[in-house]
Amino acid sequence: MASRRMETKPVITCLKTLLIVYSFVFWITGAILLAVGLWGKFILGPYISLIAENSTNAPYVLIGTGTTIIVFGLFGCFATCRGSPWMLKLYAMFLSLVFLAELVAGISGFVFRHEIKSTFMRTYNEAIQNYNAQDERSIAVDNIQRSLRCCGVLNYTSWFSSVYFPVNGIPPSCCANISDCNSSDLRNATIAATKVHQQGCYELVTTFIETNVGIIAGVTFGIAFSQLIGMLLACCLSRFITANQYEMV
Repeated sequence: MASRRMETKPVITCLKTLLIVYSFVFWITGAILLAVGLWGKFILGPYISLIAENSTNAPYVLIGTGTTIIVFGLFGCFATCRGSPWMLKLYAMFLSLVFLAELVAGISGFVFRHEIKSTFMRTYNEAIQNYNAQDERSIAVDNIQRSLRCCGVLNYTSWFSSVYFPVNGIPPSCCANISDCNSSDLRNATIAATKVHQQGCYELVTTFIETNVGIIAGVTFGIAFSQLIGMLLACCLSRFITANQYEMV
């Protein structure tokens, strides 16, 4: 029996090392998700509000998921060092839940990408129609038009039916050259047409979504399937420790 334990000790040590390395990488993944969630909440909040019809909890989901992964990543390292079979099984169970959640999220994002585009068309058009240059959505519209160098939904004519246009004209964020674009020009539909960006924002945003959704889904699937490695390592280590009654010194 003692000989068998000596033979399996290197295997267990190897599995422990691999699982600790994996848990550390898993912990880093959680930290990244937490950072992205905080970034989405404080930086991208206005942009997200244009894509979602109602208030979205996506940033909070990322923050919660990232925090949970950080905690369980530390738990995985502790369970591995402790050599506790039940802790390792609990860790493997958590990884399986993360795997399923990420798999569902990746598939949903890919399948419903067209619905996201149609929702953006509707909500962005509503934001322009009710634009007042002051609320959160209006500021988000201005930021998109400046950063993407675009104007309106399909083009600058989207502004002609907005409540803002009769009094103020097209917003300055549409100007191709802000130094050659004054308020009187923007109130004149004919002159404004020569002063603002010609391309609409909808096409630019949806092209970005269409181009990158495959990459995002691929990365999500890759991260999800990496959980299988952790699950396998945790289960194997737990089984070896239980079968050989191995105790950490």
